Amino acid sequence: MIRICETCAVETADLTEPPEECSVCEDERQWVPQDGQRWTTLEELRARGTRIVAAEVEPDLWGLRADPEVGIGQQTMVVRTPEGTLLFDCVGFIDDEAVELVRSLGPTLAVAASHPHMYGVQTEWAHALGDVPVLVAERDREWVRRATPLVELYDDTREVATGLTLHRVGGHFRGQAVALWTAGADGRGVLLAGDAVFPNPDRRSVSFMRSYPNRIPLSGNVVQRIAGQLEALPFDRLYNNFGAVVPTDAKGVLRRSADRHAAWTRGDFDHLT
Repeated sequence: MIRICETCAVETADLTEPPEECSVCEDERQWVPQDGQRWTTLEELRARGTRIVAAEVEPDLWGLRADPEVGIGQQTMVVRTPEGTLLFDCVGFIDDEAVELVRSLGPTLAVAASHPHMYGVQTEWAHALGDVPVLVAERDREWVRRATPLVELYDDTREVATGLTLHRVGGHFRGQAVALWTAGADGRGVLLAGDAVFPNPDRRSVSFMRSYPNRIPLSGNVVQRIAGQLEALPFDRLYNNFGAVVPTDAKGVLRRSADRHAAWTRGDFDHLT
Protein backbone atom coordinates (compact mmCIF):
# COMPACT_ATOMS: atom_id res chain seq x y z
CA MET A 1 0.00 0.00 0.00
CA ILE A 2 1.19 3.50 -0.81
CA ARG A 3 1.42 5.54 2.39
CA ILE A 4 1.34 9.32 2.57
CA CYS A 5 3.00 11.25 5.39
CA GLU A 6 0.36 13.32 7.17
CA THR A 7 2.82 16.15 7.75
CA CYS A 8 4.55 16.58 4.38
CA ALA A 9 2.20 14.47 2.16
CA VAL A 10 5.10 12.80 0.34
CA GLU A 11 4.26 9.33 -0.96
CA THR A 12 6.18 6.17 -0.03
CA ALA A 13 6.93 2.96 -1.85
CA ASP A 14 4.33 0.17 -1.87
CA LEU A 15 4.64 -1.27 1.66
CA THR A 16 2.70 -3.77 3.77
CA GLU A 17 3.37 -1.68 6.90
CA PRO A 18 4.06 2.05 7.18
CA PRO A 19 7.67 3.08 7.95
CA GLU A 20 8.57 4.08 11.47
CA GLU A 21 9.58 7.53 10.29
CA CYS A 22 9.39 9.88 7.33
CA SER A 23 12.94 10.76 6.31
CA VAL A 24 11.71 13.99 4.71
CA CYS A 25 10.19 15.20 7.99
CA GLU A 26 13.08 13.94 10.16
CA ASP A 27 15.42 16.27 8.28
CA GLU A 28 16.23 19.62 9.92
CA ARG A 29 14.29 21.51 7.25
CA GLN A 30 10.98 19.89 8.18
CA TRP A 31 9.38 18.65 11.40
CA VAL A 32 7.57 15.74 13.05
CA PRO A 33 4.44 16.46 15.13
CA GLN A 34 4.81 16.34 18.90
CA ASP A 35 2.58 13.28 19.06
CA GLY A 36 4.73 11.42 16.55
CA GLN A 37 4.76 10.25 12.96
CA ARG A 38 1.38 9.73 11.27
CA TRP A 39 0.50 8.16 7.93
CA THR A 40 -2.55 8.17 5.72
CA THR A 41 -3.60 6.84 2.31
CA LEU A 42 -5.48 8.20 -0.68
CA GLU A 43 -8.44 6.04 0.32
CA GLU A 44 -8.51 7.55 3.81
CA LEU A 45 -8.24 11.07 2.43
CA ARG A 46 -11.13 10.42 0.02
CA ALA A 47 -13.21 9.04 2.89
CA ARG A 48 -12.63 12.33 4.75
CA GLY A 49 -14.10 14.23 1.80
CA THR A 50 -10.83 15.60 0.47
CA ARG A 51 -11.05 17.02 -3.04
CA ILE A 52 -8.97 19.05 -5.47
CA VAL A 53 -10.00 22.65 -6.04
CA ALA A 54 -8.78 24.25 -9.27
CA ALA A 55 -8.49 27.91 -10.26
CA GLU A 56 -7.06 29.70 -13.27
CA VAL A 57 -4.16 31.83 -12.04
CA GLU A 58 -3.51 33.59 -15.33
CA PRO A 59 -4.01 32.58 -18.97
CA ASP A 60 -2.55 29.07 -19.50
CA LEU A 61 -1.65 28.66 -15.82
CA TRP A 62 -3.82 26.84 -13.26
CA GLY A 63 -3.45 26.18 -9.55
CA LEU A 64 -4.63 22.95 -7.88
CA ARG A 65 -5.09 22.69 -4.11
CA ALA A 66 -6.37 19.99 -1.79
CA ASP A 67 -9.41 20.89 0.32
CA PRO A 68 -9.08 20.26 3.23
CA GLU A 69 -5.37 20.94 3.08
CA VAL A 70 -3.09 17.91 2.87
CA GLY A 71 0.45 17.96 4.28
CA ILE A 72 2.31 21.20 3.67
CA GLY A 73 -0.58 22.49 1.58
CA GLN A 74 1.17 23.52 -1.60
CA GLN A 75 -0.52 24.62 -4.80
CA THR A 76 0.28 22.54 -7.86
CA MET A 77 0.95 24.78 -10.84
CA VAL A 78 -0.23 23.48 -14.22
CA VAL A 79 1.44 25.24 -17.13
CA ARG A 80 -0.04 24.86 -20.61
CA THR A 81 2.10 25.28 -23.72
CA PRO A 82 1.25 24.50 -27.36
CA GLU A 83 3.12 21.20 -26.91
CA GLY A 84 1.41 20.11 -23.68
CA THR A 85 1.34 20.69 -19.95
CA LEU A 86 3.67 20.46 -16.97
CA LEU A 87 2.51 19.82 -13.39
CA PHE A 88 4.90 21.53 -10.97
CA ASP A 89 4.92 20.74 -7.20
CA CYS A 90 2.27 18.02 -7.12
CA VAL A 91 -0.08 18.21 -4.16
CA GLY A 92 -0.40 15.15 -1.90
CA PHE A 93 -3.83 14.12 -3.19
CA ILE A 94 -5.48 13.34 -6.51
CA ASP A 95 -9.05 12.88 -7.70
CA ASP A 96 -10.76 12.03 -10.96
CA GLU A 97 -12.17 15.52 -11.54
CA ALA A 98 -8.72 17.11 -11.34
CA VAL A 99 -7.26 14.49 -13.66
CA GLU A 100 -9.99 15.19 -16.21
CA LEU A 101 -9.33 18.92 -15.96
CA VAL A 102 -5.62 18.46 -16.60
CA ARG A 103 -6.32 16.10 -19.49
CA SER A 104 -8.64 18.68 -21.03
CA LEU A 105 -5.72 21.11 -21.23
CA GLY A 106 -3.78 18.88 -23.60
CA PRO A 107 -1.23 16.09 -23.32
CA THR A 108 0.76 16.04 -20.11
CA LEU A 109 4.48 16.20 -20.82
CA ALA A 110 5.78 15.58 -17.30
CA VAL A 111 5.35 16.19 -13.60
CA ALA A 112 8.16 17.82 -11.61
CA ALA A 113 8.84 19.29 -8.20
CA SER A 114 10.88 22.23 -7.04
CA HIS A 115 12.32 20.14 -4.17
CA PRO A 116 11.54 17.04 -2.04
CA HIS A 117 9.01 18.76 0.24
CA MET A 118 6.87 19.16 -2.87
CA TYR A 119 7.00 15.59 -4.21
CA GLY A 120 3.49 14.93 -2.88
CA VAL A 121 1.89 12.00 -4.74
CA GLN A 122 3.71 12.88 -7.94
CA THR A 123 3.84 9.24 -9.09
CA GLU A 124 0.05 8.90 -8.74
CA TRP A 125 -0.38 11.98 -10.89
CA ALA A 126 2.12 10.66 -13.45
CA HIS A 127 0.33 7.31 -13.71
CA ALA A 128 -3.11 8.92 -13.96
CA LEU A 129 -1.95 11.23 -16.76
CA GLY A 130 -0.56 8.51 -18.99
CA ASP A 131 2.60 7.28 -17.24
CA VAL A 132 4.40 10.53 -18.00
CA PRO A 133 7.95 11.22 -16.75
CA VAL A 134 8.56 12.25 -13.14
CA LEU A 135 11.42 14.73 -13.44
CA VAL A 136 13.76 14.77 -10.41
CA ALA A 137 16.96 16.76 -9.96
CA GLU A 138 19.94 14.40 -9.79
CA ARG A 139 21.18 16.01 -6.56
CA ASP A 140 17.87 15.19 -4.82
CA ARG A 141 17.58 11.57 -5.97
CA GLU A 142 18.20 10.29 -2.41
CA TRP A 143 14.90 11.86 -1.28
CA VAL A 144 12.67 9.94 -3.70
CA ARG A 145 10.68 7.61 -1.45
CA ARG A 146 8.82 5.86 -4.25
CA ALA A 147 11.24 4.45 -6.79
CA THR A 148 9.61 4.02 -10.20
CA PRO A 149 10.77 3.63 -13.80
CA LEU A 150 8.92 6.88 -14.49
CA VAL A 151 11.59 8.89 -12.62
CA GLU A 152 13.95 10.72 -14.98
CA LEU A 153 16.93 12.46 -13.43
CA TYR A 154 18.35 15.70 -14.79
CA ASP A 155 21.36 17.76 -13.83
CA ASP A 156 21.22 21.56 -14.11
CA THR A 157 18.55 22.14 -16.77
CA ARG A 158 15.77 20.15 -18.39
CA GLU A 159 13.66 21.49 -21.24
CA VAL A 160 10.07 20.31 -20.89
CA ALA A 161 8.71 22.18 -23.92
CA THR A 162 9.66 25.17 -26.04
CA GLY A 163 9.80 28.10 -23.61
CA LEU A 164 9.33 25.88 -20.52
CA THR A 165 12.50 24.76 -18.74
CA LEU A 166 13.55 23.51 -15.32
CA HIS A 167 16.65 25.12 -13.83
CA ARG A 168 18.47 23.82 -10.77
CA VAL A 169 19.58 26.63 -8.46
CA GLY A 170 20.17 24.81 -5.15
CA GLY A 171 19.92 26.54 -1.79
CA HIS A 172 16.92 25.18 0.08
CA PHE A 173 17.90 21.72 -1.22
CA ARG A 174 20.90 20.87 -3.37
CA GLY A 175 18.54 19.98 -6.20
CA GLN A 176 16.18 22.92 -5.63
CA ALA A 177 14.74 23.84 -9.01
CA VAL A 178 12.60 26.53 -10.59
CA ALA A 179 10.48 26.41 -13.73
CA LEU A 180 10.85 29.19 -16.29
CA TRP A 181 7.83 29.79 -18.54
CA THR A 182 8.77 32.47 -21.04
CA ALA A 183 5.27 32.96 -22.49
CA GLY A 184 3.75 33.76 -19.11
CA ALA A 185 2.81 37.25 -17.91
CA ASP A 186 1.83 38.28 -21.44
CA GLY A 187 5.22 37.26 -22.79
CA ARG A 188 7.31 38.95 -20.09
CA GLY A 189 8.06 35.59 -18.50
CA VAL A 190 7.00 33.78 -15.34
CA LEU A 191 9.24 32.06 -12.79
CA LEU A 192 7.69 29.27 -10.73
CA ALA A 193 10.13 29.52 -7.84
CA GLY A 194 8.94 26.89 -5.39
CA ASP A 195 10.79 27.61 -2.12
CA ALA A 196 13.97 28.89 -3.80
CA VAL A 197 12.62 32.43 -3.58
CA PHE A 198 9.63 33.12 -1.34
CA PRO A 199 7.48 36.28 -1.65
CA ASN A 200 7.10 38.06 1.69
CA PRO A 201 3.89 39.53 3.17
CA ASP A 202 5.09 43.08 2.39
CA ARG A 203 4.80 42.22 -1.34
CA ARG A 204 8.02 44.17 -1.96
CA SER A 205 10.62 41.57 -1.03
CA VAL A 206 11.42 37.85 -1.07
CA SER A 207 13.16 35.47 1.33
CA PHE A 208 15.78 32.75 0.92
CA MET A 209 15.92 30.01 3.57
CA ARG A 210 17.35 26.57 4.16
CA SER A 211 14.36 25.86 6.40
CA TYR A 212 11.24 28.00 6.45
CA PRO A 213 9.41 26.33 9.38
CA ASN A 214 12.60 26.07 11.47
CA ARG A 215 13.97 29.49 10.44
CA ILE A 216 17.40 28.38 9.19
CA PRO A 217 18.79 31.02 6.81
CA LEU A 218 21.06 30.56 3.85
CA SER A 219 24.38 32.36 3.77
CA GLY A 220 24.72 35.63 1.93
CA ASN A 221 27.09 34.00 -0.56
CA VAL A 222 24.54 31.32 -1.48
CA VAL A 223 21.76 33.89 -1.81
CA GLN A 224 23.87 36.02 -4.13
CA ARG A 225 24.70 32.94 -6.19
CA ILE A 226 21.00 32.04 -6.55
CA ALA A 227 20.06 35.61 -7.41
CA GLY A 228 22.80 35.76 -10.02
CA GLN A 229 21.58 32.53 -11.65
CA LEU A 230 17.99 33.72 -11.72
CA GLU A 231 18.82 37.18 -13.05
CA ALA A 232 20.09 35.52 -16.21
CA LEU A 233 16.60 34.16 -16.94
CA PRO A 234 13.89 36.16 -18.77
CA PHE A 235 10.98 36.72 -16.36
CA ASP A 236 9.02 39.58 -14.84
CA ARG A 237 6.54 37.73 -12.59
CA LEU A 238 7.28 35.22 -9.83
CA TYR A 239 5.06 32.70 -8.05
CA ASN A 240 5.95 30.55 -5.08
CA ASN A 241 4.39 27.15 -4.36
CA PHE A 242 1.55 28.49 -2.20
CA GLY A 243 0.03 31.02 -4.59
CA ALA A 244 1.94 34.11 -3.45
CA VAL A 245 3.08 36.28 -6.33
CA VAL A 246 5.42 39.13 -7.19
CA PRO A 247 3.27 40.42 -10.07
CA THR A 248 5.86 42.58 -11.81
CA ASP A 249 9.50 43.71 -11.52
CA ALA A 250 10.33 40.36 -9.91
CA LYS A 251 13.97 40.66 -10.91
CA GLY A 252 14.28 44.03 -9.20
CA VAL A 253 12.63 42.61 -6.06
CA LEU A 254 14.96 39.62 -6.23
CA ARG A 255 18.12 41.75 -6.51
CA ARG A 256 17.16 44.17 -3.72
CA SER A 257 16.17 41.30 -1.43
CA ALA A 258 19.36 39.34 -2.12
CA ASP A 259 21.52 42.39 -1.40
CA ARG A 260 19.62 43.06 1.85
CA HIS A 261 19.92 39.43 2.95
CA ALA A 262 23.64 39.39 2.23
CA ALA A 263 24.18 42.66 4.09
CA TRP A 264 22.38 41.44 7.22
CA THR A 265 24.23 38.09 7.28
CA ARG A 266 27.50 39.94 6.68
CA GLY A 267 26.92 42.12 9.73
CA ASP A 268 26.45 45.45 7.94
CA PHE A 269 23.48 46.35 10.12
CA ASP A 270 24.63 44.99 13.48
CA HIS A 271 24.56 48.56 14.82
CA LEU A 272 20.75 48.50 14.49
CA THR A 273 20.42 45.50 16.81
